[in-house]
Amino acid sequence: MKPHFFTLFTLVFLIGYSCTNPQDSSEKPNFVFILVDDLGWADLGCYGSTFHETPNLDQLAGESMRFTSAYAACPVCSPTRASIMTGKYPARIGVTDWITGRQSYNAGLPCDKLLARDFEFEVKLEEVTIAEAMKQAGYKTFFAGKWHLGEDSIFWPEHQGFDINKGGWSVGSPRGGYFSPYVNPRLESGPEGECLTDRLTNESIRFLEDHTEAPFFLYLSFYTVHNPQQGKPELVEKYQKKLESEGLDPEAMETTDREWIKYAAPGGRYVERIQQGHPTYAAMIETLDNNVGRLMQKLKELELDKNTIVFFMSDNGGLSTSEGSPTSNLPLRGGKGWMYEGGIREPMFIKWPGSGSEGTLTDVPVTSTDFYPTILEMAGLELIPGQHMDGVSIASLLTGEGKPEERPLFWHYPHYSNQGGKPGAAVRLEDYKLIEFFDPGMVELYNLADDIGETRNLAEEMPEKTKELLQMLHSWQKEVGAEGMDPNPAFDPEYLRENYLNKL
Repeated sequence: MKPHFFTLFTLVFLIGYSCTNPQDSSEKPNFVFILVDDLGWADLGCYGSTFHETPNLDQLAGESMRFTSAYAACPVCSPTRASIMTGKYPARIGVTDWITGRQSYNAGLPCDKLLARDFEFEVKLEEVTIAEAMKQAGYKTFFAGKWHLGEDSIFWPEHQGFDINKGGWSVGSPRGGYFSPYVNPRLESGPEGECLTDRLTNESIRFLEDHTEAPFFLYLSFYTVHNPQQGKPELVEKYQKKLESEGLDPEAMETTDREWIKYAAPGGRYVERIQQGHPTYAAMIETLDNNVGRLMQKLKELELDKNTIVFFMSDNGGLSTSEGSPTSNLPLRGGKGWMYEGGIREPMFIKWPGSGSEGTLTDVPVTSTDFYPTILEMAGLELIPGQHMDGVSIASLLTGEGKPEERPLFWHYPHYSNQGGKPGAAVRLEDYKLIEFFDPGMVELYNLADDIGETRNLAEEMPEKTKELLQMLHSWQKEVGAEGMDPNPAFDPEYLRENYLNKL
């Protein structure tokens, strides 16, 4: 159970709510939050993809404010998910890698210069999650899909503010794959061959049908498009034929001719996809698109669409450098597991009916910690002192009343990623982004307005800007208690050279 102080918080919250929100429950907006796993910035038609077919998502984006500079708080999944739930940077709450992380099976090897930092394996129960805040304000709360924010069941959705949990537990990928029977203690298997993405949407639709009168907070967290790559056979065949009809060469879509590979974390086979054209991945995206379309259609059928705010985002960048490299994030550099834009810049849009933001586009930088205070303000609820410390509400941006003040955005990732990303930290302020790689110990500076692909390192050309941002980053790390990394006593440069660098 939550600590006793949460009961006190609840009483104070409800008193504040009743004083500031006199409207009855029928006037409260509903919320649908859709989070996709590993979806890349360029994977949707509305973000430039020409191979993937996403008409429903493109339509939803066209009815929304679409963001071109939206960021996940981390280049891997669990930390970003924790930032959404808490409104805090991963470094502040100690969830800095995917749970349980690469360190659980590959730490302290002679190929790593540094030791991966220990981190928390759950969102602590002391945190007042966004689901708890909404539940205490009278919302019915529902979760479906990937959770990945706690090894022990006491940290799963039903203990973190959700009335209903369909499929959320400890793991980050679908055990048993995307077709029933599932291996999931929070989701009964359906008919043999049932698609998991379909099933999670079915559960969400059933929830909507049962809660047309009460305000609700529905969090649909798809496992798609995370590995394993498994698509509906008829859709895989469709995209295989598309590949052939367009004369695309699968071998020409990948390359190992990349300078970054020389500096990638050892232990993997790194191949960058430079053109989208993976039939199974495309099939999974079409299934995702169809299901988002079904959910939006159900809102309309139930006459809930006019009073429901819809959020859409991905938890980290597309998988483009390893583990099958099923997508390309170009023109962005890198992908999942990397501090470059391809690892942290995400497709994102928000549909807020009647706000005036429908069909608009913004390049204002926002990050996943901003959802918490934004949702509270949209619902007319009081902000919670001490909780969403690292997020700012962007409600006024959506209503056209004003942009949030210019502020730095921060990242801290003291780990080696499965996808080759080296440990480091980063800060973006206005157009400039600085990355400090702990291994091999170097700093890179980019002007994203002129160089979205991060191809020209300006650190030596602009020493004053580099110094300014580096000091800002270090001050922030100290403020949030971001822990550094220790030298690896087993590190052997000769071992690294013989077993990895010489093979490039």
